[in-house]
Amino acid sequence: MSQIPACPLCAMENVYPDGDNHVCADCGHEWPIMASADATDASVVVRDVNGNVLNSGDTVTVIKDLKVKGSSIPLKQGGLIRNIRLVDGDNEHIEGNSDKIKGLVLKVCYLKKA
Repeated sequence: MSQIPACPLCAMENVYPDGDNHVCADCGHEWPIMASADATDASVVVRDVNGNVLNSGDTVTVIKDLKVKGSSIPLKQGGLIRNIRLVDGDNEHIEGNSDKIKGLVLKVCYLKKA
């Protein structure tokens, strides 16, 4: 079941969906369901191990040796992942390529912004 947000006017959680809108039973405020879904997608912030905000196109550094499934080459500590891409709706993973391994999906807890 999807999470229904609190009312943006009165902050009460007595909200129900009605067609294409959310309706607050306490104050009567109505707002579109799609607008609240877009707001939650925009609020996804990806942070590295040090708390720095990551954006698409950034370069990150691997902080420990990582085994890579399907490859005999590990990612070494200090290795660079250039031109990362953020995964939609996921603040724990990024996509990127190293010099030797292409098509990686990595957890941000093993990365720091370069």
